[in-house]
Amino acid sequence: MTDGRRSRRVAEGLRIKLAEALRREVSDPRLGSLILSEVSVLDDLSAANIKVRLLSADSTEQQRREVMRQLSRAAPRLRRAVAAGLRLRRVPELRFSFDTGPDATARVEELLAEIAREPKGED
Repeated sequence: MTDGRRSRRVAEGLRIKLAEALRREVSDPRLGSLILSEVSVLDDLSAANIKVRLLSADSTEQQRREVMRQLSRAAPRLRRAVAAGLRLRRVPELRFSFDTGPDATARVEELLAEIAREPKGED
């Protein structure tokens, strides 16, 4: 039984190599403001789940969809680009998803601030 150390090591190496490959291999300017927020690799190293965000906090849903579409199209090329640097027999399949965690956190903070502004009523 594995404890996940190898998959964490591979995920960290993949994050570094993928950031380099995105900068070097992809010429789409929409992907220039991309942040890799989390990379996790399955224990059998068959697939990597990569969460991404846009640098601008005010990105629209249309921009997010377009970025995800471009990443899906570039995934095979990116996989080939990181293969040499990882030195694995089989490079994990790259699965991209948009990281909505910070958006949810911001919304909760907005709601809490709104509640704090409401006048306190004594019943």
